Amino acid sequence: MSRKISPAELSQHNSPSSLWLAINGLVYDLTAFAPSHPGGLQILLQHAGQDASVPYNKVHSPSLIRTSLPPTAQIRSSDSIQTPVPQIFSSVPTKPPLSTLISPHDFPLAAIPSLTPKATAFISSAATDCLTHRTNSSLYSHLTLRPRILINVSTPTTPLVTTILNCPVSSPIFISPTSLGKIIHPSGEKAIALACSNLDMAQTISTSASFTLSEILSGQNTSHPAFLQLYVDKNRVNSERVIEEAVRNGVRAVMVTVDAPVPGKREADERIPTAAGGETLAPMAGTATAVGDGKGAALGRVMGGYIDDSFSWEDLGWVKGLLPEGVKLVLKGVQTAADAVRAMETGLVDGIVISNHGGRSLDTATGTILVLLELQRCCPGVFDRMEVLIDGGVRRGTDVFKALCLGARGVMKEMGARGVGVGRGVLWALGGYGREGVERYLEILNDELVTTMKMCGVTSLEELHPGLVNTRAVDHLVPERVGEEHPYAKWRKSKL
Repeated sequence: MSRKISPAELSQHNSPSSLWLAINGLVYDLTAFAPSHPGGLQILLQHAGQDASVPYNKVHSPSLIRTSLPPTAQIRSSDSIQTPVPQIFSSVPTKPPLSTLISPHDFPLAAIPSLTPKATAFISSAATDCLTHRTNSSLYSHLTLRPRILINVSTPTTPLVTTILNCPVSSPIFISPTSLGKIIHPSGEKAIALACSNLDMAQTISTSASFTLSEILSGQNTSHPAFLQLYVDKNRVNSERVIEEAVRNGVRAVMVTVDAPVPGKREADERIPTAAGGETLAPMAGTATAVGDGKGAALGRVMGGYIDDSFSWEDLGWVKGLLPEGVKLVLKGVQTAADAVRAMETGLVDGIVISNHGGRSLDTATGTILVLLELQRCCPGVFDRMEVLIDGGVRRGTDVFKALCLGARGVMKEMGARGVGVGRGVLWALGGYGREGVERYLEILNDELVTTMKMCGVTSLEELHPGLVNTRAVDHLVPERVGEEHPYAKWRKSKL
């Protein structure tokens, strides 16, 4: 019989570098899992080194931790331990100097001391059981690289220069839209914009940003590309006003969000109320944070009542008609080959973003890299007619490399997979270090991408192709044809 963990031994593991919890008679090592915990690292650290059975059972089913974590996370059984929950958060170390952060994974841990519990939950939360959130990222680990050797990779010096939506940029990595940046850092989206301007990288600005477009873009180089993410308002006049402001401020594309007709259920965010005095505005959307209601206090849900859930394919012509020549129309949130084909066939859409809202809308939706593989298998022609971008689960330069290779269809054509979006990582960097943190985070990703390219024997994005990635581990998960129907749907049609 395995040795039991004593309360004294358990109490020694109470920091981000070694984080153990006793839950329902078993001890778990959550050190590796903690940075991606949907409720944030802070709540785990509040109970680290203790028996957390009581607070855990209040909000989770007993089986969740056993089924969600790998067996290696379960250490052994524990003695009966009941320690008081600390009233202050004293386990987090002092924020380390920015220069010491060398991995994208360093930023969440480093940001925690600077963030409120609400901000931490807002960044980390995802829909219901967070399965899609985790799958988005974990799928990349099942794709393996196939490096080529003995190739001169000493040149060129700027291998990442490309275009996204016909805009020259220094990197194929772009900033996905994120809301309410001011709850994370006082400068919010303005700090992100300055970082992107300094690095000549593209930023997508949310309708639910904490500042107006003119405030966000006033400090930028005019050649720096910015895109607007649009939630269509139930009052269409409000959306027309937002688009007009975007065009006036030089926005190069409007990305209409199509994967969230209603807000998703983000339980970690629902559980933590907005503190008094912590309210923030979303001036473009015309909303403000609220304390919450009887269902909880998730910012996206409480503030998202203006979103038009009647918006449909027939309304794309209205949006397109508001855009002057040169401003692209993009659908953000395409999750099937069938919808990619339909977007192409409208003749109105210039590009699509394969996205599931970072797993924040519909849980158990398909991981985005699988959707990209579905497009390659079922409708490769869309890459010749529209620009295809992707986000969701991208945490490393190797992830960016794999997405670009699998969107390239042999070689990167004039219309191909041009950009890979990152969101949560940028918010962690913003929360901990402001503009400087965002710049360092993006620089790390760019450096990792260049290293991966050279290790695989390529020196420019045009050389990327699917043959550099082995997808056999996930190929069986990809549909065989566009619009593949479930047998029940076929049966129901036969009965009508």
